[in-house]
Amino acid sequence: MPGNPLSMIMRNPKASPEAIARTKELFGLGQPWYIQFLIYIQNLFKGDLGLSFLYKKPVVEVILQRIMPTLIMVGIAEIIAIFVGMLLGVISAWKRGTKIDVFALGFSLVTYSMPTFWLGIILISIFSIGLRIFPTSGMFTPGQTFSSTFAMIKDGAMHLVLPVTALSLVLIGEFTLTMRNTLLDVFTEDYMTTVKAKGFGDNYIIRKHALPNAMLPMITIIAINLGLIIGGTIQIETIFSWPGIGRLMYEALKNRDYPLLQGIFLLITVSVILANFIADITYSYLDPRVKN
Repeated sequence: MPGNPLSMIMRNPKASPEAIARTKELFGLGQPWYIQFLIYIQNLFKGDLGLSFLYKKPVVEVILQRIMPTLIMVGIAEIIAIFVGMLLGVISAWKRGTKIDVFALGFSLVTYSMPTFWLGIILISIFSIGLRIFPTSGMFTPGQTFSSTFAMIKDGAMHLVLPVTALSLVLIGEFTLTMRNTLLDVFTEDYMTTVKAKGFGDNYIIRKHALPNAMLPMITIIAINLGLIIGGTIQIETIFSWPGIGRLMYEALKNRDYPLLQGIFLLITVSVILANFIADITYSYLDPRVKN
């Protein structure tokens, strides 16, 4: 991308050569790229991710200030999407070919194909501008003095509704389609025919035999989403001005804050690795054959 980090750091176009040289030395910009990379790796093992060009603070400190809002929004949206998506997927697969299946499948395809930024704009237009039910942006009402903790939580919950709705709707579509397709494959297995022939009820068949065998692909999808969604919320957080990691990534990108971007990318990488590691461990509990 075009742009010079020095022009972002030093807003004064009349800065002296001495001031520019000191700034280069402070941020390590005067070294060759490979020297900068080696210094970055060395500092990384010390827990030092550098200094943010934009905020003039350590990158670790800036990220820690923004990570909790993202975890709150993503966590709630992910939990809602998992339960609703799995439920719709089970119902759709069990009622295959019926009107219920057509409705669930159509709903999933529509929500899964919606761009998150477009869905966010539509929700704001309807519920914030049109009906004036929910606030348009932010985590709390600016300048609001709360009389109690409950009042603060209530205000934060009102700001949380629209971004959580936008994010969970897209995830619900993905989880529903995955669960439905996986269960349809499971239902064609011979052991499912045997279980049905023994006269067991629908709830027992789904809960004890179908779901455990259909959960492995779902665990994979959930793990991938948990890892990538930390950075993938950039559209939602930008649309709703939610003060999380996604919004921070947008601000860092706009201002060419390379140390901050590197810190966020590192966080996303570690999140993906940890999520997949947890998924691998979960596989062994769901399917003992994985241990072998």
